[in-house]
Amino acid sequence: MSATHSTGSGRPVHGPVARERIHVLVDRQGRLVRWSPAAERLLGYPEDAVQGRSALGLLAGPAADGRSPVSGEDFAVALRHRDGGLVRCRLAVRPQRAGDAGTGWEVLLAPAEEDGTAEAERALLETLFTLSPMGLFLLDPQLRLLRFNPAAEGMQGTSVAEAVGRRPTEVWPGLAVQTVERAMKEVLATGRPAIGVEKRVRPPGDPHHDHVYSASLFRLQDAQGRILGVADATVDVTERHLAHERLTALAQASTRIGATLDALDTARGLAEVSVPVPADSVAVEVLAGVLAGEELEAGPVRPGTVLRRAACHSRDDEPSGTAAGHDGPLSAAASGEALADLEPRLVDPLCSLGQEILRCMRTPAGAGEDADAGRDADAGKGKNADAGKDADARQEVHSLIVAPLVAQDRALGLATFCRWGERRPFGPDDLTLVAQLARRTAESLDNARRHLREHNSLAALQHILRPGGLPPQQALEVAHSHVSAGSGGDWVDALPLSGARLALVAGRVRGRGIQSAAAAGRLRAAVHTLSDLDLEPDELLARLDDIVRGPGRANGFAGSGDRPSPAPDTARSTHGQLCGATCLYLIYDPVSRRCSVSTAGHPWPVVVHPDGAVRRVLAPVADALCCPGGPFGREDFDVPENSTLVLYTPGLLQPERPAPGEERQQEPDDAGRDRLTALLTHAPDSVQATCRTLTDALVPPVPRDDAAVLVARTHALDRAHVASWDLPSDPAMVSTARSLATRQLAAWDMSEAAFVTELIVSELVTNAIRYGKPPVTLRLIRSHVLTCEVSDGSSTAPRLRHARTTDEGGRGLLLVARSSDRWGTRYTEDGKIVWVEQSTD
Repeated sequence: MSATHSTGSGRPVHGPVARERIHVLVDRQGRLVRWSPAAERLLGYPEDAVQGRSALGLLAGPAADGRSPVSGEDFAVALRHRDGGLVRCRLAVRPQRAGDAGTGWEVLLAPAEEDGTAEAERALLETLFTLSPMGLFLLDPQLRLLRFNPAAEGMQGTSVAEAVGRRPTEVWPGLAVQTVERAMKEVLATGRPAIGVEKRVRPPGDPHHDHVYSASLFRLQDAQGRILGVADATVDVTERHLAHERLTALAQASTRIGATLDALDTARGLAEVSVPVPADSVAVEVLAGVLAGEELEAGPVRPGTVLRRAACHSRDDEPSGTAAGHDGPLSAAASGEALADLEPRLVDPLCSLGQEILRCMRTPAGAGEDADAGRDADAGKGKNADAGKDADARQEVHSLIVAPLVAQDRALGLATFCRWGERRPFGPDDLTLVAQLARRTAESLDNARRHLREHNSLAALQHILRPGGLPPQQALEVAHSHVSAGSGGDWVDALPLSGARLALVAGRVRGRGIQSAAAAGRLRAAVHTLSDLDLEPDELLARLDDIVRGPGRANGFAGSGDRPSPAPDTARSTHGQLCGATCLYLIYDPVSRRCSVSTAGHPWPVVVHPDGAVRRVLAPVADALCCPGGPFGREDFDVPENSTLVLYTPGLLQPERPAPGEERQQEPDDAGRDRLTALLTHAPDSVQATCRTLTDALVPPVPRDDAAVLVARTHALDRAHVASWDLPSDPAMVSTARSLATRQLAAWDMSEAAFVTELIVSELVTNAIRYGKPPVTLRLIRSHVLTCEVSDGSSTAPRLRHARTTDEGGRGLLLVARSSDRWGTRYTEDGKIVWVEQSTD
């Protein structure tokens, strides 16, 4: 059966037959009794073949309009040709004429004239089978090939003469054809078309590379519903398939590359998403400065630049990343050539750079000859043939792309892509894809580098913020701990003060990162400076608040109550993150065993008595620095010896997971305070162990904020370390004061300091009696230094003068300053204290 007969349309009739009317006689029983030569020419049946047969056997179906023939009317019918085709005719039935023998019916047949639509359909069908670039296959119901066009011949490499009458799997055996044949059977059974059935074959024009074809299958049937076969329209979609693979690789890169701020993970991400599309193997090297978080120079890299292997991956093995300390296999000269123009490009595998890259791909970083020897040994231990073929294919690298990783005109590394075996070489589209992957990777690497640089700076600043080494103190045992989460603004400190006292400080600056750490450093430096003035805690915080407000106080702040409030714009622009910072300042006096503490927006300290009882300060917390509010308050309380003072920042008591939309809390919640109290009730004896216990129990495994804690154990200075005398306001008592000091030093076995101490006592007592007011008190304190204090009832501070050669006085304080380590004045509620410290070493 030819393809023309399978279309379901009537056979075209041309020539004289198309113009004549054909007479056929049918008897009353419907049998043919006369068959004219014209009827034989029309339908192909000779007279002896149809004589006596039923005329209905010639009909291919009922009348086109569904009616039965009626005398005198014309009908369009389809008659069956002898060879099985259909012939469209006009049929009229009338009674037999009187002159004819017998009685019956005269049937008049007139071949239907061809219209323009049918002619166009035939022309379209013929054009598709001759000129269309789409492959067309026609198969019968038994899936035997009837016809296919020249485009299909080019796809399969088989002529029509060789394939007609055979099944596709017989002509082109293979898994792809079996898949299409199964789809054809389903189409024949259900009648539902199958669109986009994919098959992969290697056409004769490109026998070394797979091509992807998309087949659409349709069932063919005639007007009466008889199944005639299957039509297969096949299109080469290789380029579209490759484009889809490239888009898929880009989509994966958007989620995998740069998922973390880690340079090695970013390099591994590039290696993972680039195999098998676009490359069979990938190696990624980065500059050493990227892994160290260093600043990079713009423009082409300098000759001799060292690259370090960050990741490599091939389609034959699992992705791997090497440690960031191994030099990459590319030589300095080759890396300089690859990064010369900072543009991705195709590289000939046979050139010197290509050969160096191939060596790079075969030898992982840090492996060298040992790795090659190891692979040879493994190969000799029974690896299968497929693995051997893959290894051979890897050696036959035929296409390379070198892609510098460049961000903001700075080279960060180099990615090498290669293909081997039977894969098609890299093309312009692959080069475009590689350039996009390299650009995305470079941006992520630059972000990782900047993050690491900021992290290193933040760590350095936080290290500076930690308390320095305190001199041996008899007043307090101090330990501290810090948990970093990247906030950078939490800090604690311990400062030695005059009179064997010690100041404990805790503070926090809002925000995150290096800016917060720098602001906390400025705040800490200000506290250090103010602590030298021997101010009370509330006065020190007031001075600190003035420093934070800075020079804008005169023209950038509006007064509100006792303390001026900042104008919003000026406060933020002038003082930055210090506005809203919190600070707590506590002074412990081991002689009186008394604490004085003030806070600016910071949580109060917790006191643990020797019996385990935990005491909280219940006073309200004052506003943070540079915020409107009343003056800073002060709390004074006595603490027994061997009590524990705990200062902390709010990050220690933050909940593990905040509620949606919750911001960082300024104050710890009640649940956090309760957990802290419970832990301190059974705290270890060691202050360092107490720090570890608090941070381990209260800080989440992945903290949201920094947390700092300081734990101090109090001790008292008893009579064995302190001597005090009340002196009458009489100049004659100066010599008595010198004698008292000399005897006390002898009792402390410190007679070597007697000469200097007599000079200091003489000058301080003389000034107190001459310029001060009663009562006058002399006190010696023996701790890590020897402190001499003279107090009186006047608030007038002594002033150091540099006397001229003609002056008779004014050299006393200068001699005191030159003879001691440091000296100063601190004010009390009823006067002042002038103190001088000497080293006991």
